[in-house]
Amino acid sequence: MKLTLHIWRQRSSKEKGSFETYAVTANEHMSFLEMLDVLNQELIEAKKEPVAFEHDCREGICGACSMVINGRPHGPVKGTTTCQVHMRHYKDGDHIWIEPFRAQSFPVIRDLVVDRSSFDRIIQSGGFISVNTGQAVDANSIPIEKDQAGEAMDAASCIGCGACVAACPNGSAMLFTAAKVSHLALMPQGAIENERRVQAMVEQMDKEGFGKCSNTYACEAECPKEISVLHIARLNRSYFKSMLTSK
Repeated sequence: MKLTLHIWRQRSSKEKGSFETYAVTANEHMSFLEMLDVLNQELIEAKKEPVAFEHDCREGICGACSMVINGRPHGPVKGTTTCQVHMRHYKDGDHIWIEPFRAQSFPVIRDLVVDRSSFDRIIQSGGFISVNTGQAVDANSIPIEKDQAGEAMDAASCIGCGACVAACPNGSAMLFTAAKVSHLALMPQGAIENERRVQAMVEQMDKEGFGKCSNTYACEAECPKEISVLHIARLNRSYFKSMLTSK
């Protein structure tokens, strides 16, 4: 199939960017990233600058392949990262618009690559539990209800790709932060420090310049791991409670 790609090109965060148009031939069995590999090989052979984009596992696990495709983070397939989108979802002659995640807190490094280290700083502020070092505690020493453990694991499935931020009209990181708070707070080992954790992570999220949540549910709709906005409700309850009890 012959495709027309409109790709955002930007040399750095300090320079202005624009869309550039390329023609590429792909087959339906290629993944989206493999199609970009074909384009880059052609650009290299023509002694032109290849398109910079992130990737790592290419198995839908890491979330590094984040980009907006025709206005949707990660592309047209629900619950799927960019690397797992295949060209069979497109038709011969299609025009595809490809751009980086747009958010004040995700500055563009180059082309489709953005700096998501703001997520790392949110995690560093409180995304951990304090335990004594030494021999590992037996995994079954603390009984945990199956439903509670399952809900914690659902929250822990967040891969930190930033699709929630890119989808949100306000550039909010509430779904990411809520998932990271929930997966620790739901477990007995993490519940002890929950009040300190939720305050620290929300404070850091605000420092990073993310927008406020306005409950549009766009984050849940575009999340490749389909994490529920119910975690945002839990975060809000935990934060409000912590502010009352810490006074």
